[in-house]
Amino acid sequence: MNDAGALQLQLETIARYVRSPGTQPGPPGIEPRRLKIYGDLLFNNIEGLLAGNFPVIRETLGATDWHALVEKFLATHRSQTPLFTRIGLELIDFLGSTAGDDPQRPWLAELAHYEWAELGLQLSDAAQPAHDPQGDLLAGVPMLSPLAWPLAYRWPVSRIGPNFQPDTAPPEATLILLQRNQDGAVQFAALSPLLFKLLERIGANTTLSGRELLTQLAQEAGQDDAEGFIDAARTLLLQLHEQGVLAITRAYTR
Repeated sequence: MNDAGALQLQLETIARYVRSPGTQPGPPGIEPRRLKIYGDLLFNNIEGLLAGNFPVIRETLGATDWHALVEKFLATHRSQTPLFTRIGLELIDFLGSTAGDDPQRPWLAELAHYEWAELGLQLSDAAQPAHDPQGDLLAGVPMLSPLAWPLAYRWPVSRIGPNFQPDTAPPEATLILLQRNQDGAVQFAALSPLLFKLLERIGANTTLSGRELLTQLAQEAGQDDAEGFIDAARTLLLQLHEQGVLAITRAYTR
């Protein structure tokens, strides 16, 4: 083996060791004390980043289980990004995989996503697409702000913590709207199933007018008086527009 190959092998051996010092041997010729320094540096850096992203999970698990989770993450997960700001997403991917599954805490992956979402929205550089702020909400095509995220969870993630760790998911989903204000603060608001469905439809829609979307919802909800339903919903759409959750595109034409 040439020098370059030997160096590559040594670096790979060191990497395996610092990721999982309890199961992987260190490279020959480097004393354990020095290897432990590298291992401790890696663990402490990653643990600190994750603790900042997931304070509720850290507190809920307790120090022993939290450290065990970070150790397992380091040993078994292969991150797809070198960016520290996205390390939280890597933990979410890990918790959603077979390797990160925790039968005693089936809500862990959703709680991680809920905790990360606030940081994710704060870091988002999404810009509002071109739109007509004076457009008609019913005649025009309503558009969801990229800084407003309607989220659905099977578990009651907003309530889970050290004193509440459910073992059975409730029959109704937890529906939440995250919105970043102009000052950069992220607000959380509970959503009704109907409002969540409306925002979800608006977020996926590019062609239907507000009236058409509401007509669809009225039919699905079994509303006989579609016009009455639309009139009542228009007030809600106006409120969402004033709050910056919705924008309006150009006038709708077929």
